[in-house]
Amino acid sequence: MSNYRGSYRAMTAGSAKAGGDVLVIDDDAIMRDLVTDWLRAAGYRVRKAGDCESALQALGEGAPALIVTDMFMPGACGAAAIAELKRGAPGVAVIAVSGYFRAGSKLTADEALRAGAARALAKPVKRADLLRAVTELIGPSK
Repeated sequence: MSNYRGSYRAMTAGSAKAGGDVLVIDDDAIMRDLVTDWLRAAGYRVRKAGDCESALQALGEGAPALIVTDMFMPGACGAAAIAELKRGAPGVAVIAVSGYFRAGSKLTADEALRAGAARALAKPVKRADLLRAVTELIGPSK
């Protein structure tokens, strides 16, 4: 994401938080659509992006209340991606999702939390766990 640092800051500067608006970022279309379906069924407004460039375009429409992002995608990787999101939009809560949040892996959930994620969930994500985290961070859907 560092290639997009200036663009990201410019697009999110001054954007109003949209209560209940969630941006889902994942390069895995099946996972992205599944999370989107769960959130929409729970009443949240959802935008989605499959890569960093698409995420930046979505953020240009305004900062969401919450970002749910995969940790390992082309163009964005690991804790650095979360730190970059938090620098660009410090008021936006982030839920980090990864299949690598396991002992002995490249990235632990603790690293994601230290980088600024409010929650870290391991894939495969359970619907109840995701919805509980979303509700705790931005409240129930409107």
